[in-house]
Amino acid sequence: MARARARHILVADQQAADDLKTQIENGADFAAMAREHSTCPSKAQGGDLGEFGPGQMVPEFDKVVFSADVGKVHGPVQTQFGYHLIEITNRS
Repeated sequence: MARARARHILVADQQAADDLKTQIENGADFAAMAREHSTCPSKAQGGDLGEFGPGQMVPEFDKVVFSADVGKVHGPVQTQFGYHLIEITNRS
């Protein structure tokens, strides 16, 4: 079964997600931005969600984590929780 490890930043609106993504693409540290801006409790770990398998996250999140390129920042991805920037750190 596939497994992945990812970290994310969760914010309330797309504009905030777009702004953070631009800052990260321009060299800002993902973990630091997560700690400062994310509304998810994972912000304490720099947005790290640990390792998980398909079906453990909401479908929109799963789709990105199990199909998009590893090591890049994806999103914003809208879910019922808000807008996510997702970085897949490992997938096997």
